[in-house]
Amino acid sequence: MTPEQLKVATLDDIVFENRNKLYGAYELRQVYNRSASRALWLGIALFGAALATPTLYNRLKPAEAPDQFMNEVVLENIKTLPQEEPPIVVPPPPEVLPKIATVRNLPPEVVTEAPDEVTVPTVDDLEDKVSSDKTQEGDPNALETIEAPTETAGPAPVEKAIEAERKPDEVFISVEQNPQFPGGMKQMAEFLEKNLRYPPAASRAGISGKVYLQFVVNTDGSIVDVTVVKGIGFGCDEEALRVVKKMPPWQPGKQSGRPVRVRFTLPVVFALE
Repeated sequence: MTPEQLKVATLDDIVFENRNKLYGAYELRQVYNRSASRALWLGIALFGAALATPTLYNRLKPAEAPDQFMNEVVLENIKTLPQEEPPIVVPPPPEVLPKIATVRNLPPEVVTEAPDEVTVPTVDDLEDKVSSDKTQEGDPNALETIEAPTETAGPAPVEKAIEAERKPDEVFISVEQNPQFPGGMKQMAEFLEKNLRYPPAASRAGISGKVYLQFVVNTDGSIVDVTVVKGIGFGCDEEALRVVKKMPPWQPGKQSGRPVRVRFTLPVVFALE
């Protein structure tokens, strides 16, 4: 291609120089721009037609309004029945107790001169009458009708003490002086550390925690009724029971200065080093 031809040649002419132009690719490259423009405008036209179709349809054929209807409602006269008034209940008259005959008998009062009108009732005057601040006539049978309330009294402190002494097997939860391991908490910790053996199953499984035991300290300090309240398993519960049952007698708890049976809760700790 000469320099003069290059000045007026297109890109397609340069690409397809010395190539077979009858194969079809050259013709497609020639009509590509025109086909792409035609397809773009055709797509825009179809998209706009799709958007405008509902609007045109509504304008050409508006939606029919639903038929309006009205039902006629007839109100019937309802006869109201007269409300029955509840019967008037007349409360019974209050019971009038018979009047008791009384004799004026005022408490003694220190005065300078004794008045003449004040008299002290005799035993015969009080035989069928009641002592009061005034004298009045009453029904002689009133004392038989009105009964005096019976007096009740609680148990005396001595009776309570006797009753407490009659229960030697009573187990206390809280007392004035708690039971104690011989030598105190420090000695009990040393006892547990010396006698407690870590179960192999718990050691292999990596189990640690606290086993809560509950037992009763008798009046002589012996330990009975040892049970597991909350355990961790893997042999730790059984080992804690064994060591607590092996403990020496404790100092018993006391209530009101006397030894009593006390329920005690003890946590036994299993910890891996």
